[in-house]
Amino acid sequence: MEINYCMTCGAPLTVRDVDGTPRKACTAEGCSFVHWGNYSVGVGALVVRQEKVLLVRRAQEPGKGFWTNPGGYIEQHELIHETIVREVKEEAGIDAKVRSVVAVRDYPRNIHNVYIAFAMDYVGGEPVPDGVEVDSAGFYSLQEMESMNVAGFTKWLVDVALHRGGAGLTEDREPIVKFDGYGLFRV
Repeated sequence: MEINYCMTCGAPLTVRDVDGTPRKACTAEGCSFVHWGNYSVGVGALVVRQEKVLLVRRAQEPGKGFWTNPGGYIEQHELIHETIVREVKEEAGIDAKVRSVVAVRDYPRNIHNVYIAFAMDYVGGEPVPDGVEVDSAGFYSLQEMESMNVAGFTKWLVDVALHRGGAGLTEDREPIVKFDGYGLFRV
């Protein structure tokens, strides 16, 4: 969907140069609205328990029938590390806590998609699919995954989860300067 009207005042938008890039901007005098683009941010969980990785089978498109790691899109007023804890619980019934950020996928297109993968520590629960987004859930070994319809990107993420070097980016819970409402991660 293309945006044609200002989201602030409703006036028509026109394309103009904003810092060297053509962008849609408001035509109304006194309104400074610029449409910076369409973006989505997704998160994914890599929960490992006893050398097995938590996977869910997609019950809806995109990816219906494929096994993937649990995940989803962030909500407007939700920190990304809260999103992934919620998504793992909703999709698979598993309690897990964030250990670190271990991978990022950047996929520019009409809606620029960024995906952040978290290594998570298993806390408790047994895999139970939500019955809406996913129709099956469980912990699987690499050998078991060989006979499963695992999505290609998930295969890459499983490799990251099981063979990663270093700790990844970890949450900075006590930064030298407080930034209320921010999620901060550092090496």
